[in-house]
Amino acid sequence: MEEIAKQRRFVADNEGLGCCLMIGLIVGSILLGNAIKAVRADDRVVSVKGLCEREVKADRVICPFAYKEGGDNLQELYVTIEKKNRIIIDFLKEAGIADADISVAAPKVLDTRTEWSGSQNRYTYIVTSVVTVCTDKVDEIIQLQSRQGELLQKGIAMANNWEYQPVYSFTQLNDIKPSMIETATKNARETAEKFAADSESKLGKIKRATQGQFSITDRDSNTPYMKNVRVVTSVDYYLKD
Repeated sequence: MEEIAKQRRFVADNEGLGCCLMIGLIVGSILLGNAIKAVRADDRVVSVKGLCEREVKADRVICPFAYKEGGDNLQELYVTIEKKNRIIIDFLKEAGIADADISVAAPKVLDTRTEWSGSQNRYTYIVTSVVTVCTDKVDEIIQLQSRQGELLQKGIAMANNWEYQPVYSFTQLNDIKPSMIETATKNARETAEKFAADSESKLGKIKRATQGQFSITDRDSNTPYMKNVRVVTSVDYYLKD
């Protein structure tokens, strides 16, 4: 009888253990199922880009006024250069350019006998002089560029090759960055909402966002003082049912 009782207790204990294992398996399956659903939900992502462009005017300019003078006597050439530099400086100051914004580079002297040997040259020396303006008075410089004929009337022919072209820049990017990023992000969200609606889903939270690089380029070759500022943001959104 005692042996039969032991066997019954053993069976009962095993049945309890089996029930516990069964319950554990059921609960684990439910939790695993929920976890898989959550992972699948997290995998539903839409990636979109938002663009913002803005046209601005340059607020800084570096403008060289360069010319060349030829002759056979260096001392006479230097005297002529000094006189013509003074004419250019007065021309600039009359337009409202401050002395602090004007700089005069040391003249560059080319000896045609050594540099251009074997060729027939009118002058022994060719001197290049450059008067440079660095200022925030962009409008004044634009006007002066169109008035170079006044210098020509005084015997100063400006060198117009690429090396001596004005360089316009926009320095207030930090002032417009926040609003441009906001606009680009808004455009990205509108695109994502349209995608979600088309796929019969709802737009969730942001998974990942990248601001992107700001670029500043000339609007066109004829008006280098007009700039085009551009930024593209990349945003990943979760999609949900």
